[in-house]
Amino acid sequence: MAVLSVSGQGFASPVILAQSPSGEVGAVETLVETLKIADVIEVMQLEGLSYGAEMEQELFAGQGGASWTAVVGLIYDRPTMQSRFDDAFAEQLTGREKDLPAMQAFFGADLGQRILALEVEARRSLMDQAVEDAAKALVEDMMAEAAPRIDGLRAFSEANDLIEMNISGALNSNLAFFQGMDEVSGPDPDMTQEDMLMTVWGQEPEIRAETEAWIYPYLSLAYGPLSDEELAAYIAFSKTEPGQVLNAALFGAFEVVFSTISRDLGRAAAKQMMGQDL
Repeated sequence: MAVLSVSGQGFASPVILAQSPSGEVGAVETLVETLKIADVIEVMQLEGLSYGAEMEQELFAGQGGASWTAVVGLIYDRPTMQSRFDDAFAEQLTGREKDLPAMQAFFGADLGQRILALEVEARRSLMDQAVEDAAKALVEDMMAEAAPRIDGLRAFSEANDLIEMNISGALNSNLAFFQGMDEVSGPDPDMTQEDMLMTVWGQEPEIRAETEAWIYPYLSLAYGPLSDEELAAYIAFSKTEPGQVLNAALFGAFEVVFSTISRDLGRAAAKQMMGQDL
């Protein structure tokens, strides 16, 4: 499944998708449940609240107070994040209905469900700095020893274009943050849209380094319990047309969620800086 890193960088009750004449829930909604998206969003919310606290220290010297904490909580509202994801994911998969059975078959099977549980738990665990440091050290050792498993992790990352997709998402989120600030503070002649784009693109090397430093420790932690054969099966599915469609749809949907969050954070940060009520 798509892996989204947090490199500096949502939503109402879940949307009800189209139903069949028999009244069964739509295939896309079933797939969302199968993919454990609610569990993923729960972890992303926790990451977001932590990121909001970091922003408070960096932008307001820790003086954001209760109002900043409250607005960050509203921005990272879990039901809203879920609803926005559901809408965007359904749109991403429009016209690809023929691929849904293969997606459901792989992730609905025992191996797929175990993989998804491992991915969620790995992401949750990496919120602990000690765990992240240990995972990074493990990856360094595997690379130094040219361990066969590191080749499998690289193959998985490449099959799903994890590095480039994460970098693109982070750049778009950072741009949305600047745009959100601009909406509140008004057009700044010293920060035009072109200037924003240049500033954000200037962050690309740092975001790339952060992404590469995060991806492989995450992959090693998540897929460490898998056998070589199980990891190979996951890579093989990722390379299929349904696997590629699903990967793109997941990244596309989460990009909608996080770009909206970033724009809202930009608005809130600008209001905080200007002394306006949040």
